[in-house]
Amino acid sequence: MNMATSRHGNGTLDVVQILDDLERLAPAGRAQRNLTAEAVGLLSSVGFFRAMLPAKFGGLECHPVDFFKAAMQVAERDMSSAWICAVVGIHPFQVALMGESALQEVYGSNPNTIVSSTYNPMGAKATAADGGVMLSGRWAWSSGSLHAEWLLLGCIAPGENLIYTCLVPKKDYVIEDTWFSMGLQGSGSNDVVITEPVFVPFSRIHKQTDGFLGLNDQPNKMYSIPWAQLFAATVAVPSIGAAKHALRLYIANKNASSIDVAKMQGDPDVARRVAEVDTLIDNAESSVMRNINKLVDMVNAGQEIPMLERARIRYQTGSIVQNMIDAVDLLFAVAGGRSVYSGSAIQNIWLDIRMTHAHIANNPVPLARNYGNMMLGLENTNFFM
Repeated sequence: MNMATSRHGNGTLDVVQILDDLERLAPAGRAQRNLTAEAVGLLSSVGFFRAMLPAKFGGLECHPVDFFKAAMQVAERDMSSAWICAVVGIHPFQVALMGESALQEVYGSNPNTIVSSTYNPMGAKATAADGGVMLSGRWAWSSGSLHAEWLLLGCIAPGENLIYTCLVPKKDYVIEDTWFSMGLQGSGSNDVVITEPVFVPFSRIHKQTDGFLGLNDQPNKMYSIPWAQLFAATVAVPSIGAAKHALRLYIANKNASSIDVAKMQGDPDVARRVAEVDTLIDNAESSVMRNINKLVDMVNAGQEIPMLERARIRYQTGSIVQNMIDAVDLLFAVAGGRSVYSGSAIQNIWLDIRMTHAHIANNPVPLARNYGNMMLGLENTNFFM
């Protein structure tokens, strides 16, 4: 296990050695609508699936900034791989919030155990049971589920206006092959079904209120960061790396061979677009890293994170994908005739980023309304922040 320390005394996550191979494997993952076993093995080999796991259970216990920077690097080669290593890679953090019993069950024998998720509770049914709930239903969009041994499933708590996240083992659910999508094909975000109700004890349930309040029994104070703030970043940060990838492709003219390179260099509109895209990317990256560092610093100092600050950060994170769509649109509009053909590299990125906008956490409109209303003196209405 790599126990080298970063500037914050946590484990390091170095992905440079696997980037070329992830890029090589990306077309195969796109074709089979699921990351290849080799790609998953590479992500596991550098510690992505234990990056946010407490060190006590063999995890790297990474600083969140280091985790997201690594995910961004992966996205510069393949956005589906980055989606898996970010969204799936953050799950040990949530399991840690459930406590020692859940950590032992999932990671006691293997710190690289993969846990997938699908949080939308609309297709779930949960009924009260002694010591937990009985859970059944259908859930969509479980990224990386074919590689997982456990699953995090959202449901409405019985008799409460509250969302539970239930941790269930592979034997309790069935995966249905439904992932026929326009982008992010390699994420393998299939449906999950539990037909006959299964018992989930409270030791494997995370309450929405606990995530909101930062309640946990971990010694590392970073686990007190509101859960929603970190999860929202996982579905936003890959788009930054993907936009960097698109800009690199465009400047190298690898996708737009119908455009004369010399004319590109002298075209004021192209120059403007390239400058605007670079600035949009830089602003997004600077914003999310600054905000995550601020959250870590505040919890480490034992400070309460004000609601208005939470709303600001949540809105800025939720705006990232739309800004990256705008950035790639600027390039795609002048990418040349070959960009319209299926399989063109820049078109794949254009489609991948649009897929991430479908995630509810990446809709900035309600986040802007909530933040703006709070600035004007109204109460917070969003408890996923």
